[in-house]
Amino acid sequence: MIRLTSLRKRLQGTAADTGAVDVGEILQGWADIAAEQPLLLLTVILAVGGALGSLRIGSFSLGPAAVLFTALAFSAYDERLRLPAILGVFGLAVFAYVVGVGAGPSFFAALRTGGRALAVVVGALLVGAVATVLGAHAVGLDGPLLSGIYAGALTNTPALAAATEAWSSDLPTVGYSVTYLFGVLGMLLAALVSLRLPAPRKALAPVTEDAPPPALDTMTVRIEVGSLPDLGTLVEQYDHRLVFSRIMRGDAPGHPGTVDIATDDAIPQPGDILTVIGEPDAIAAFVEHAGHPSTVALTLDRSLVDYRRIAVSDPRVAGRSLDELRLRRRFGAVATRVRRGDVDLLATDDLVLQVGDRVRVVAPRSRMQDVTEFLGDSERGASAYSITSLALGLALGVLLGELDFPLPGGGAFALGLAGGPLLVGLLLGRVGRTGPILWTLPHSVAATLSQLGMMLFLAYAGSNSGSALAEALGSPTGPRLLLVGALVTSITAATVILGARLLAGCHGPRLAGMLAGLQTQPAVLAYANESTKDDPRVNLGYALVYPAAMIVKVIVAPLLGRF
Repeated sequence: MIRLTSLRKRLQGTAADTGAVDVGEILQGWADIAAEQPLLLLTVILAVGGALGSLRIGSFSLGPAAVLFTALAFSAYDERLRLPAILGVFGLAVFAYVVGVGAGPSFFAALRTGGRALAVVVGALLVGAVATVLGAHAVGLDGPLLSGIYAGALTNTPALAAATEAWSSDLPTVGYSVTYLFGVLGMLLAALVSLRLPAPRKALAPVTEDAPPPALDTMTVRIEVGSLPDLGTLVEQYDHRLVFSRIMRGDAPGHPGTVDIATDDAIPQPGDILTVIGEPDAIAAFVEHAGHPSTVALTLDRSLVDYRRIAVSDPRVAGRSLDELRLRRRFGAVATRVRRGDVDLLATDDLVLQVGDRVRVVAPRSRMQDVTEFLGDSERGASAYSITSLALGLALGVLLGELDFPLPGGGAFALGLAGGPLLVGLLLGRVGRTGPILWTLPHSVAATLSQLGMMLFLAYAGSNSGSALAEALGSPTGPRLLLVGALVTSITAATVILGARLLAGCHGPRLAGMLAGLQTQPAVLAYANESTKDDPRVNLGYALVYPAAMIVKVIVAPLLGRF
């Protein structure tokens, strides 16, 4: 209150002396207050940075990185405007852990199916590391600046955090801040190039048939073929790309039939009518084999069988596969689709449910309420999470990050508060559940926590590096940092484009998604999605390489400070 009164008196005195309020006096007065009130400083940085990050020029926006540049500007104006280290440390740990939990399932799946693409990305990141060292030494730069150049040229905040923690220096943030902007712009240009290049004529691996994954379809089919196996066997014959939901027995003139649940042991007979959900080509193959499309709308008969989309909110259900839940045995019900985020998934037995999923269920009318209560169907519950599991996972990540691992030739390195929580998050995200403990997070909660954690760290890192950045930009070091950063971004992008096309057979939207995942950069992903009208192949490429790129950059960036 005393500080605010003093500021008001200073402004009144300035207006009385000059007839106008001096903007410099206002800024200095605010700086005096913010220097003593870290919470006020943090909220203003987040508010200003968030507003700037939402501004778009075409398809480009700074996004959360605007918080970093805002904090840098504040501390460059007055070096007293620094935030406590605990804010940045906590934000970093939360961000890395939540990213790991979300990426865990796709990361380990990618290890099995996308070996060549992952090898290309890891190789490109190592090439980028070599380019960082050689380019920096060529212009007379060394030490922790190299860690920041690498993290900024490849726009990776956890890598910056790991380097900052490893070296206890402002230099990584300086290198990051100078090289970040071209890191975004350069990779946007690379994504543009990848989308315009034709499919490769020759590659060491078969060229990926870059057809988008089909949307799910529904069809009513009249059975004309006898001696068909039971429905469970038919699902296996079509590689679990089909789900049967309803069956009407013996439709014939004068016999309207009765609609019932299509159980696995049901054996379809000629004249029966089935509702089939699945991929269009699998449905077409089944129709050709078993019968022909029917105009009978089984969904209109809700006298005995009903359907509903139910939100998963009970933590005892989340983290378990549909096969484990035994909906057919418990309630005589069948799940047909699961909507996760904005994507519809076929409800196969091995699909693991997450809190917030919306399950399309077909069940006997008398049991629908039981199914609803079993799954939860609470919007509040779907956005809730266990603070115990979150805190325990973070604690394990912090402990792992503090462990020292020996290096060949002596010395040791630690994963730090970026790598430790990230790796633990990946493992726990893959496990999903340990007894009563559910490790996964609802999609909305994970998005909020990761965004908040990232912004807390960026605000801290920028507020403690502004004066050093101002000195760098005003010295001969600034242009050299820009040059080396542009070199690293360009070489890494070119390596991925050539390697993915020639070694992995990837091109087009999938390659653009890989570039976004390599760069771990939302702006590049947004550009690729917008350019391809949200082609799902972009997100597939992104999800394939993102976790591996994150891990490699977090480990490599601190090591470069040794050169």
